[in-house]
Amino acid sequence: MNAYEPSLPFDDARHLAAHRFLVEEAAILDAGDWARWLGLLTEDIRYVMPVRVTTVHDTGYDARADMAHFDEDRYALEKRVQRLLTDHAWTEDPPSRTRHLVTNVRTFDSDGDGGADHVRVESSLLLFRSRGDDRPAEYVCAVRRDVLRRSGATVRLAARHITVEESVLRTQNLAIFL
Repeated sequence: MNAYEPSLPFDDARHLAAHRFLVEEAAILDAGDWARWLGLLTEDIRYVMPVRVTTVHDTGYDARADMAHFDEDRYALEKRVQRLLTDHAWTEDPPSRTRHLVTNVRTFDSDGDGGADHVRVESSLLLFRSRGDDRPAEYVCAVRRDVLRRSGATVRLAARHITVEESVLRTQNLAIFL
C-alpha cells in the first residue's frame, strides 16, 4: 500500500466491522485489559514494527529489513502480557496512562491474502502516554497496516505492521502495545 489505493466505501459492512474492531481494541488497550486484548488475536498473529531510517530520496526503502522494535508471534505476545501481570514489569511501574487515538481508517479487499474472510486495514495512530507526575508526556505517531480475519461473527487481528513516523523514538521504552 505504498502508492495510493482506493479503499472500500465507508458504509461497506467490512469497513464498519474493521472500524468498530479498532475502536474497541483501543479502549481495551487503554484500560490495560491485556487478557482481553490477547483474545482479539489469531493464533498465527504476526506483530511487527521495523526500525525506521532516514535515507535519501531514491534509496527505495525507509525501514531496516534486518531490524525491528517488535517482530512477534502469538507466543511472544503472550509472554509479554504474562510479564506485565507480574510484579517484575518494572518498566510499567507506575503503569502508563495511554490513549490510543485511531483515525483515518481505510479498508481494502484482501487481494487473495486468505480470501473473503480477510480484510486489510490501514489506520493512523497517535499514542499519548503519561508515566507519572513529573515526566513529560510521550507521543508516538504511526501508520498501522493490519489484516483482520473473520471467523463466524468474530473478527480477530491476524497481522499488524506498524510504521512509526520517527527514526528516533522519543519514549523511554516500548513496554506498551500499539
